Amino acid sequence: MGFPGTWMTESESMVYRVVPKCACSTIGQIMYFSDHGQFFDGDIHDAKGGMHKWAFDQSQGLISTNVRNHASFSFTCVRNPYTRILSSFFDKICGIQRNGKRYRGNLVPTLIYNYGIEVGGDDGKGEFDQIASFRRFLLFARDTIRWRRPMDPDIHWSAMSGHVSTFIVNGGQYDRIFWTEKFNDGMQGVLDKTDTQHAIALSDIPRFNESEGHGPKRAHAVEDYFDDLSMHLVYEIYKQDFELFKYDFHDPSNKMPIGEIDLDEVHAKLGD
Repeated sequence: MGFPGTWMTESESMVYRVVPKCACSTIGQIMYFSDHGQFFDGDIHDAKGGMHKWAFDQSQGLISTNVRNHASFSFTCVRNPYTRILSSFFDKICGIQRNGKRYRGNLVPTLIYNYGIEVGGDDGKGEFDQIASFRRFLLFARDTIRWRRPMDPDIHWSAMSGHVSTFIVNGGQYDRIFWTEKFNDGMQGVLDKTDTQHAIALSDIPRFNESEGHGPKRAHAVEDYFDDLSMHLVYEIYKQDFELFKYDFHDPSNKMPIGEIDLDEVHAKLGD
């Protein structure tokens, strides 16, 4: 299976396992800058050179050798499951994507027809009941993850532990896992352990939120989207994410972690 979703700097200074909706655009740009002294002009996900990605055939051998030998500092970044699934809804379901089209073609029409979801009209900017539609989307997300119906789960709302685990199962070892909510502290911890070609001052780095502006703005506080049933569904889907990455399941309004990530626990529980 190898190391899907893994990026590595050309200098092999660091290895990153991408977790979608967890600051991956910003992290990718920092990696690119650390080698080249400038940011990639565009969405880093579209970059076809300047860094190694598992999606590139020519990069796979280099990434495999590096990761299995643990030759570079390896890390990933996680996010509160409540805010992550909300972000996925507004970006991927309600939003118009970079190509000017809806995400995954007929996905949104299927959701409208089968689950009664509204998305704000053709341009995603109309008024609609965000809370009701999001809760219906949660049912769909649960169906894809639990039963793989009506489709396989999408990478943007499948559990973070699933993304994180492939790296471990195939022979990788994380040196650091940090939280999006404490991004500067976490990323600085990575940079302190790596020898980069170009110095990086995180306070000067913009946030490359490539999904921003794709869809309607969230009209309510995070906790308003989650009633008792919604919280139950979220826990059913993301139980391991809450436990391993130390987020507060009981309070959707608290996006901050409530404990320290235990790397030994993560490797033990996700390495089977």
